[in-house]
Amino acid sequence: MDFSLETVALAVVPVVLAIALHEAAHGYVARIFGDQTAWMLGRVTLNPLKHIDPIGTVVVPGLLLLTGAPFLFGWAKPVPVNFGNLRHPKRDMIWVAGAGPLANFAMAFAWALLAQAAAPSGVWASNGLYTMAQIGISINLVLMVLNLLPIPPLDGGRIAVGLLPDRASRALAQLEPYGFIVILVLLVTGLLGDLMRPVLRIAAFLLYTLTGL
Repeated sequence: MDFSLETVALAVVPVVLAIALHEAAHGYVARIFGDQTAWMLGRVTLNPLKHIDPIGTVVVPGLLLLTGAPFLFGWAKPVPVNFGNLRHPKRDMIWVAGAGPLANFAMAFAWALLAQAAAPSGVWASNGLYTMAQIGISINLVLMVLNLLPIPPLDGGRIAVGLLPDRASRALAQLEPYGFIVILVLLVTGLLGDLMRPVLRIAAFLLYTLTGL
């Protein structure tokens, strides 16, 4: 990936939107299903300052960028959800968790439409805008697929907890304190990319089929 100053500048808007909308979507859907926690704490907002984690959103990606790492990795401040407040906690957890990845796919779709318009033959032809849209597509698809991995506390892990029978659900939920360590091990060993790559290809194919990009 090109980490030039120009590319980094163009990436700011899509990255901030990808993080803010993903987190706000969790809080918004949680409110619909009965939990007001995120809403009362002001987390259902597009203000990126409400979602930035100093370490995960700034320090870690910044160090990877400065050291020329072949990948970027980071995380935002999780939106607080009290699943006990949901009307049907186990079932509604699926919708709350799925809202973030769905928001990322919706943003990827919007960026794909913008890429069509900003392409050399498009109505808003612009190299800068086209590059920004391509970054928007990439970052949102990566965030969507990463978060759909069935590892608590990722969204996919919470979806799996909601879908599995009670015994298996409880067993998977108990892995949550170690989920971040599992993700880091997968990242360092390169297995994370191997797991995500085929799903990314499917997601990109679906996106390009829907948009005709």
